[in-house]
Amino acid sequence: MPRLQANLSASSRPAPRRAALFGAGCLVGVLAFLLLYGLTPLDVTNDIWLRGGFVEQDIQQHYAGWLFYRAAPLRLPLAVAPNINWPTGISIMYTDSLPLCAVLFRLLAPLLPATFQYFGWYTLVCFALQGGFAALLMGLFLPDAPSALLGAVPFIFSPVLVERAFRHTALAAQFLILAALWYYFCSKREDRFAYKGLFALNCLAIGLHPYFVPMTYAVTLALLAEWALAHRRWKGPALYLAANLAATVALGALLGLFTASGSGGSAVEYGYFGMNLNALWNPISRWDTVWSRLLPVQNQTGGNYDAFNYLGLGMLLACAAAAVTCAVRRQWAAVGRWLRAHWMLCLCCLALTLFAVSHVVTANGATLVTLPLPHALIRLATTFRSGGRMFWPVYYLLFLGGVLFAARCAARAGCGRAGRTARVNWPCAAALLALAAVQLWDISPALAERHNAFARYEPAFPTSLTSPFWEQAGARYTHILSLDGLQEDPLHLALFAADHGMTTNDPFAARYDEAGLAEQRAGLIAQLRAGETDPDCLYLIHEEGLFLDLADRMGDDVFCARLDGGWYVLAPGLAYEGADALEFSEEYPLRLVDTYTDDYWVHGVLARAPSEEWADKAGKTVLFCDCAFTRRHLEGARALRDAAGQEYPILTVDDRDAGWLMVTLDIPDANALIGADLEAVP
Repeated sequence: MPRLQANLSASSRPAPRRAALFGAGCLVGVLAFLLLYGLTPLDVTNDIWLRGGFVEQDIQQHYAGWLFYRAAPLRLPLAVAPNINWPTGISIMYTDSLPLCAVLFRLLAPLLPATFQYFGWYTLVCFALQGGFAALLMGLFLPDAPSALLGAVPFIFSPVLVERAFRHTALAAQFLILAALWYYFCSKREDRFAYKGLFALNCLAIGLHPYFVPMTYAVTLALLAEWALAHRRWKGPALYLAANLAATVALGALLGLFTASGSGGSAVEYGYFGMNLNALWNPISRWDTVWSRLLPVQNQTGGNYDAFNYLGLGMLLACAAAAVTCAVRRQWAAVGRWLRAHWMLCLCCLALTLFAVSHVVTANGATLVTLPLPHALIRLATTFRSGGRMFWPVYYLLFLGGVLFAARCAARAGCGRAGRTARVNWPCAAALLALAAVQLWDISPALAERHNAFARYEPAFPTSLTSPFWEQAGARYTHILSLDGLQEDPLHLALFAADHGMTTNDPFAARYDEAGLAEQRAGLIAQLRAGETDPDCLYLIHEEGLFLDLADRMGDDVFCARLDGGWYVLAPGLAYEGADALEFSEEYPLRLVDTYTDDYWVHGVLARAPSEEWADKAGKTVLFCDCAFTRRHLEGARALRDAAGQEYPILTVDDRDAGWLMVTLDIPDANALIGADLEAVP
């Protein structure tokens, strides 16, 4: 009876055979990519699918980062683009633009066509290496090359890989995890801890996406600690780890990891994107993709969608069968031996799982408990705020366990039918083929959706910058300066700025210096309130209240308007008369602050009375920004009139809350005024 054990260990496998297995796995990965996405993303001059968004808008961020970086002068740190987060600049590591790839192609920029994108080829390489390292990993345990390749198939079509590819493109490099696991199990077989490939792997992780760093280092730490304890020799592993960490930090610094980064980029903290306890069998992600033909979608809460870790029906059945078999046969001694042999890997997996679940423990649609943590610890953990991703090494170990259980069962069932010298263990290969078939059948709707998304591509997120104003502005201004908030359609705005050779301070990166940006904006607003404008700058405003305050102070040489699409602009020296622009004047209409929502207000309408005093005003009181323009119109006004001519008498105007004017109307339901242009009636 063939054994799936040490006779086929990495140390006994000749190097050429290992290389052939790796190459075959890469080929399967390439075929999987072509099956899913076709040739379209491999056309480096085709960026339509990047500009229109594929699955999620984030890919526009990745591409915009590359466009800005390509147009910027080379300097140290290497991956910093000074025209983003202008004038400070920021590393395109924070736009997920694959800094190592970007630096390489920036050096080759004179040889590249005017339109050039590398995201398709990068993802192809990720799928190839996913297949190659999955095949190597399987080759450590399975009795022949065909079985190893069949065992690699579920890894290549891993739901978490397919879900991230061309969504969070850099996170497609999940081969880093498989490679780290391969080195770990090679170490157990070869009784060594130092690998040049593993050293390079940990450095590569920070050059592709920092989220992979704790994952690959967790496996590395397990390898070093287990070897050191087994041999009672700590100096070598400690020096290896220290050197590897130093090289990783140095590469991160060279690529600008520590340049202009900060707390900006998200209003959420660690815990919001935690992994739901049902994640392994819940076939749901952020979008309406069908991830299982059989299993029903279950509830989530908060940001659980980013902790998508669905195993797939084949892997769920294999892992469940393995657990039941172990319990029924009471193989606790064997389990104990495995745990002792891999004690540090188990501890690292436990730590990664706890971090992924977070202190906000959720199950289905409920939050079970929120464990109290020091605020300083939460802030530190928020460095990796999408903590659910940290489960991926455990996820792939579950894949490994499921595949090996199926192969072991087949080997036992096939006793006597395949000798030790047989080139193919047919029972094992048949079992793994069946496992792969069940897995692919289950997730086939998601695979088909990804295929069709490229085969019949239409922009998922069309731009709102359709006004002729933008072309006129793009030819005139050097800088786009955002004065508050995140502008409407920020990623298309970033693409627009990059296309026109402009700089931008709009915070579309995943991280940025929030305090520095706030200080810059406060200075710009102070200058504008003093009537000072820069003729090279186009000023954008998010909140209409700030727009009214500043536009009211501008001279005739500044074009101030609300554009279709929700844009508020101050454009020095620009003459524009397009019908899509509502230019500021004394007749400019009033609008509710419909961006304001809290426990009492919903889109600028009082929805719930905060006290007895307001009991009869809910649904009748609306909110305006308090500025000179608004006060001029509301003082002495008897009513508000909408565009249809309907008048609503003003009962009271309350300015007790600084910055706001609360107007109570004689109206059945003030929600009808959300988004409406209103006129004050004297």
